[in-house]
Amino acid sequence: MAVEATTGAELVIGRRSFRSFMSDVFGPLLQVFLFVLGSAVVLGGIVLLLALALRGTRTDIDLLQGTITILPQVIIDGLVRGFLYATIALGYTMVYGVLEFINFAHGEIFMVGAFVGAFFSAALASSGMLTTLSPILFVIAAVLLGMAVSGLLAMSIERVAYRPLRNAPRLVPLISAIGVSLVLQDVMRMIAVNTGLGFNAQFRTPDLGQPLVLAQMPISDERTIPVSIDSRSLIFIVVAILMLIGLNYLVNITKLGKAIRAVAQDRPAASLMGIDVNRVIAITFLIGGALGGAAGILFGMRVGTINPYVGFLPGLKAFTAAVLGGIGNITGAMVGGIVLGFLEAFVASYLSLFTRGQFSGASYADIVAFSILILILIFRPSGLLGEVVTQKV
Repeated sequence: MAVEATTGAELVIGRRSFRSFMSDVFGPLLQVFLFVLGSAVVLGGIVLLLALALRGTRTDIDLLQGTITILPQVIIDGLVRGFLYATIALGYTMVYGVLEFINFAHGEIFMVGAFVGAFFSAALASSGMLTTLSPILFVIAAVLLGMAVSGLLAMSIERVAYRPLRNAPRLVPLISAIGVSLVLQDVMRMIAVNTGLGFNAQFRTPDLGQPLVLAQMPISDERTIPVSIDSRSLIFIVVAILMLIGLNYLVNITKLGKAIRAVAQDRPAASLMGIDVNRVIAITFLIGGALGGAAGILFGMRVGTINPYVGFLPGLKAFTAAVLGGIGNITGAMVGGIVLGFLEAFVASYLSLFTRGQFSGASYADIVAFSILILILIFRPSGLLGEVVTQKV
């Protein structure tokens, strides 16, 4: 009986461990999915209500029909934008969670990752291998290479520019981060121009296939428009989800993750417990930089043309997404990116439609992003999933 009781207890413990594992690794995906669904439903409902309210004042087109027709494609575009901001925001939130420091050079680390992919694709094209290489193998090799270079670069920056200033007032490392950002922009411009890649570098890829058509939306009795997602955007979403799963596993399950959480909670106490704080912080920068590099590769693959300043605006928007979701919260970074991406896509698509083209939605999407940052800092500084932290003095 004792043996049976022991075995039963082990099974219960095993079941609890498995449930805990699933909750820690895949639970955040459920939160992200709920926010994706909620954002799409809420914003879709708002634009439909606006279309109904303005319908009587418009005689040139059926505003409600136009709103419904493009709604599925707007949701897809918002999802792609959101995952872009989310993947960059993960690097911000990793570093902030450990050091409570905003690494404003992270946008340029993202840019370096994009240029690594451009150099890689140019080398393959010059050797004649680009057209014969498997698209899946190309994506895997480019992402791994971008992650390696950007991760090592971020770790080197931490050692040279941030570690000596760790005990300085918080404004000092912030200024150092801005300086690193400017240096990376000009160094990459010098390298790109002098190696023949060019200021506006082309990111070449193998044939990744035709867009995936999800549905056909009718616009008249005889015409329809496709609701589609191109293969590059689909790759972006899949890789971003895999990155979130891997990061949650690393932080919540592994010994390194426990060390990262311990250093984030109390650096002096973690040091007394035998944790090498400098090593953990360096690895955190390595992970954050690798995530930024992967995002840069996927971004360059999607847009096709990059330049040394391409990381500035996405970096600022990713910072906005991290603050929106709760800076220091990994799931919050993903959620904030998704919500921001949806907001931008809806403004870019519907502002012009509702104003008869008097205002270009794409031109005002940035205003929305930074207005959200201001409002979040005023009304909810902890973000959507963040927690209020009391600063010890």
